[in-house]
Amino acid sequence: MLTAEFHFELPPELIAQQPAAKRDGSRLLVLQRKSGEIAHRAFSELPNFFQPGDVLVLNNSRVIPARLHGKNFATGGKFELLLLEENAVNDWWAMLRPGKRAQIGTRIRLQEKNGATTNFFAEVVEINPEGHRRLKFSGTENIFSQLDFLGELPLPPYIERTGEKPEDRERYQTVYSQPAGSVAAPTAGLHFTPEILEKIRARGVTICFVTLHVGAGTFLPVKAEKIINHKMHAERFEIGKETVLAVNAAKKNGKKVFAVGTTATRAMETVARLNAGKLNAHAGKTDIFIFPPAEFQIIDALLTNFHLPESTLLMLVSAFAAPGEKLRGRELILQTYAAAIRERYRFFSYGDAMLIL
Repeated sequence: MLTAEFHFELPPELIAQQPAAKRDGSRLLVLQRKSGEIAHRAFSELPNFFQPGDVLVLNNSRVIPARLHGKNFATGGKFELLLLEENAVNDWWAMLRPGKRAQIGTRIRLQEKNGATTNFFAEVVEINPEGHRRLKFSGTENIFSQLDFLGELPLPPYIERTGEKPEDRERYQTVYSQPAGSVAAPTAGLHFTPEILEKIRARGVTICFVTLHVGAGTFLPVKAEKIINHKMHAERFEIGKETVLAVNAAKKNGKKVFAVGTTATRAMETVARLNAGKLNAHAGKTDIFIFPPAEFQIIDALLTNFHLPESTLLMLVSAFAAPGEKLRGRELILQTYAAAIRERYRFFSYGDAMLIL
């Protein structure tokens, strides 16, 4: 299949620039994938779609303030740094802008969020084929512990405003986020409130978690002409015993497993492919790329946001809409997106939600 087959035109004004006034105040498009039927609901109605014994799986990774600013120690030239992955203490892969000026040996003095200089430094020690820079930090025992002081949340580029707003510190995190490590939010979870989660539990549903630290590569456009030639960035994830027991029991008893987001989906389907269709406790990395025609061994329902054209996320959702079919899922999702555009749904990270059943 060609990447261009997953293109659609989106009016710019439908790209959500701010979160909804209330977390659960977003809209919910419900797609019945077998019939193609679409219903327009409110996210607050989500608990109504669960039955006793079902399992809801959420990604509890916490977004780190990964966007840093600094100046070339030799020339004073400005740099923006986006941390991608920690190799070891004070040793990170990062994207730098402007990249051409960040050659090996370049030393960058970091700044506070208000622009004041610090005594923390980053030195470029390696450049990989993708153009990412490996940075060694100095002046602190662990730069990770300084990120709240130095960094900004890495809002995606389609949110067109300079810097973060105070509310972003709360609203670009899920209410259940725990282990820090993502450089982009698992956005399908942003709609949940403690009250919604409690209503779901009250229906006899088990709520459990996986941890997948979302990397910037997840959201990059696919540049390969043929999607099969695209290479996913590896992301760290972990699935614990409690989640394994709940999910495997639900599958055995004919109950549904609801995945919140493509990240939770990718974590569980990665392990299922390694373990004959079942989950087991696992910690490692995944670069799984799910696109049509793919089969799904764990998840029965997917809650997700509306994704960018030609993105790996849109391809995964298309695969889930018609498992094992090459064309129908893409056609169904693009038709559904066209309906969402007509109904003026809000798209992308701070946008509305979609439930595929």
